Parts: sequence; C-alpha cells; structure tokens
Amino acid sequence: MPVAMQAAPEVDLYAQARLFIATVAAVKPVAERECRALAPQIDCDFRILVDDRPGMPANAFQTVDEQGRPVIAFTLAMIAEVRNADELAFVMAHEASHHILGHLDSQTRNATIGAAVMGEIASVMGGGSAEAIRSAQQLGAEVGARTYSQDYELQADRLGTVIAFDAGFDPLVGAGFFARIPDPGNRFLGSHPPNAARVAVVQATMAQLRAGA
Repeated sequence: MPVAMQAAPEVDLYAQARLFIATVAAVKPVAERECRALAPQIDCDFRILVDDRPGMPANAFQTVDEQGRPVIAFTLAMIAEVRNADELAFVMAHEASHHILGHLDSQTRNATIGAAVMGEIASVMGGGSAEAIRSAQQLGAEVGARTYSQDYELQADRLGTVIAFDAGFDPLVGAGFFARIPDPGNRFLGSHPPNAARVAVVQATMAQLRAGA
C-alpha cells in the first residue's frame, strides 16, 4: 500500500539498510513458523525483497511469484521512511499476515464474484450491450475486491502484532507508523480502516498477549 508520509529527518541510508537486513533476519523465521502452524497447506517460505525501481513511493506489499512462493516487497522509500526497527518489523509482520490469512486469494475470489454478478445484472438490465457489460464487470470486480478489505487489514494488524511481538519487537512502538500516514477515515469501500481503529487493534492484541504471558 503506497503511503504519503510526513517529512522525516534526513536518514543514514546505510544504517537503514543494516536495520532492514537485521529485521528480516528476526521476523522471517517467526512469520514462517506462524504460517506453518496456522496454514500448513500453503507455501510458507517467504521471500523478502527490495523494490529498487527509482521514484517509487513509500510502499510495502505482499504478493506471490510465478511458483506461488510468498513475496513481501519494500520500496527504497519505505525502508528510508521507517523510524525504528519496531515500525519495520510491524509492517513486515503485517504483510506476512496477509499471506498466512489467505487475503490475496480471498480478494481475487471476491473480485471474480463481483464481476460476474454485475456483468449478469448489466446483461439483463442494460440490453446486453458489450460495453455496458464490460464496464459493469470492471465495477463489480473493484467493489468485490474492496468489500472486506478493511476487515482484512485489521486481521493482518492483529496477527502482525503477534508475529512482531514473538520476534522480539514492540508492536505498540511499531504502530507509531500510523501517526505519520494520512488517515483514510471511514470512506465507503475504502481499502484501509481509520488509523485509530488499527492502533486500537494493536493495543487490544498486546493486552491479550501480556495477560497470557
């Protein structure tokens, strides 16, 4: 998800690179262990990559490669923007959680269903115009993909908190990341929930973890 961050003080890029490498080494095995425990049927061998294309905004995202292996990618701007290891670990754990929880497949499935339903409605109501059906399918796919996206983000925040905590980081400090990105508010079909809701999930999850310790 690309984010527009508040201006940060000038950073030492070499220090940020070392921070990234150390955080990957700490978070990756914990994320893979959690993946094998919760979703043993999927590939849990994470590849964590740097998207070094020039001019890319601060962004981290989860996808899969051609072999189906899960990939977590960070742009250079994202690595430069994080203020500490806790923030970087939380973002990394959050993206890993999307894979563990099957969100990418769910969004694809929801988009396919939305496209089919809207296409059928356009076929019946719009007189079968190919252009009308195609437009309706595109709209249906977008609506379908976003229908549960806010829930998915909160679920990934919850599991990401557990992973980051188990890897030795402080998710409450990591959630400080939300204080520096624009608040999406509560827009209809917005892809991300309000920042306050996300922080509340981290706080509630940490309270549960500490109560169980």
